[in-house]
Amino acid sequence: MAELFTLPVLFGIIYSGIRLATPYLYASIGESFSQASGVLNLGVDGIMLMGAYTGFYVGMTSGSLWLGLLAAAITGLLMGLLMAVISVTLKAEQGISGIGLQLFGLGLSTLLFKLTMGGAISISGFPPVRIPLLGNIPYIGEAFFNHNLLVYFAYLLVPIANFVLNKTTLGLKIRAAGQNPQAADTLGVNITLIRYLTVSMGGLMAGIAGASLSIALINLFQENITSGMGFIAVALVYFGGWKPTGVLLGSLLFSFVNAFQLWIQVKGINIPSDFAVMMPYVLTIFALAFAVKRVSAPAALTKIFERGEN
Repeated sequence: MAELFTLPVLFGIIYSGIRLATPYLYASIGESFSQASGVLNLGVDGIMLMGAYTGFYVGMTSGSLWLGLLAAAITGLLMGLLMAVISVTLKAEQGISGIGLQLFGLGLSTLLFKLTMGGAISISGFPPVRIPLLGNIPYIGEAFFNHNLLVYFAYLLVPIANFVLNKTTLGLKIRAAGQNPQAADTLGVNITLIRYLTVSMGGLMAGIAGASLSIALINLFQENITSGMGFIAVALVYFGGWKPTGVLLGSLLFSFVNAFQLWIQVKGINIPSDFAVMMPYVLTIFALAFAVKRVSAPAALTKIFERGEN
């Protein structure tokens, strides 16, 4: 066990943890906007799966990873739009609608994978970009400043999302739609438009999250590649108290524990592998149990909006 606490291993865990947080950040921040407006989207995992597939397949066949990323974003946007139609316009129960979307994404991505690839294929994903000067610092440079562009963009999203939600008129409207949509409606806020916007954007971000997994982290696609990561992303929104900075902390906590268990297996530490794999999920359950007690969800979350109702 002592070999886990050497400098190379500790900074290796930090490096892995920063990378592994990337898909959670994209998906969780997108879901934060959706939930802030009052819509719970449990279909994030299905959207991530479709984003991972389209990003990988288009990137592989076109030879352009950026084109693959664009395809993943468009796929996510369309699936988010579908969720908005079902939950906002048709006013279906959000939890069941989300599970249906998740199963749709799982089934369709599996079918397309078998029809177009048949087996796992690897590609050269986004290469790491070393930041000048900072990237040359021993240990620290490798751990913090030598990642691919999708990793850097994920962390830049946190202050951007925080600014939009808390410092702009749009953010005020989004929060009003999630807290008191009837009052916001009387003041001229188009609740339907706001919810369409946030759910669609959340889908777009989930599509990018899936692509970040298949063409920037693992660099391959396989059946059910996310293994439920979308559900963890939804849970991280609760853990983070519906705040981008809180989501960042939750994503890092989960990813660092995940990185730790991976290094346990790499180093051959005498701990049952099933127990090591279970560690991040057990931590998530405990973290959520305490997080839910100290924060309040948007008052109108999961509630159907009807104009004129009090």
